[in-house]
Amino acid sequence: MLQRNGHQYQTHRNLLILDSLSSESVRLRRLSDSDSGIVEVVLDRRAAKNSIGKEMLRGLRDTFETIESDVSAQVVLICSSVPKVFCAGADLKERKTMTSSEVLYIPTVAVIEGAALGDGLEMALSCDLCICGEDAVLGLPETVLAIIPGAGGTQRLPRLAGKSLAKELIFTGRKIDGREAISMGLVNYSVPAGEAHSKALEIARKIIQKGPIAIRMAKKAISEGLEIDLPSALELEEECYEQLLNTKDRLEGLAAFAEKRKPRYRGE
Repeated sequence: MLQRNGHQYQTHRNLLILDSLSSESVRLRRLSDSDSGIVEVVLDRRAAKNSIGKEMLRGLRDTFETIESDVSAQVVLICSSVPKVFCAGADLKERKTMTSSEVLYIPTVAVIEGAALGDGLEMALSCDLCICGEDAVLGLPETVLAIIPGAGGTQRLPRLAGKSLAKELIFTGRKIDGREAISMGLVNYSVPAGEAHSKALEIARKIIQKGPIAIRMAKKAISEGLEIDLPSALELEEECYEQLLNTKDRLEGLAAFAEKRKPRYRGE
């Protein structure tokens, strides 16, 4: 057990758990050693199948704020400790506005094994990337309850799957598995059941090898550029590019290329 800045840390191989920053239903874990820079947000409301209630919302907000202020964080994996469940949706007794992972300036990856329904799928759709097991169950069944997806589902789903498919899935409440999700473009990878986390780690490890500031600027240029007209988006791209020209990381990248070695980026 270590003590730093008033927080208690439990250390394991390639894992650093921040106990004081964990709520009862959301845990924050920072990987260590060679995986330093990868942060995991673990949904852990087992009794309610990770349905999102007030306490979990507070935990998510606090966790995202902590990550946002941590300059060492480079990529976030959002996953579940509950078997066969990513997130079963909103707790209908405590339904509130969802906290979106889009507030984060670094890449976010949803890691789905099992059910991702309602607000659970909406949270996954707000992530930059999504990895799921082939037997995952994804759906927006809100119309069954005479409501509509209210945490971004009616907007993000058609942007990924197209208007027609989005309408079908929302109008009917139909659930799909990981294989169909990949064919619709809802997820980046559909892998054998139980392998979503390892695939997400593989991708995260590739991301943390790249220039951290460049990754942030790429996310900003893509995410914000899609919401404006093309000429304005190209201006945004140029602004993001110019912010990288005087960084130490850019010079390190050039030096590493010339010296035929791996770059050592510091986010400066």
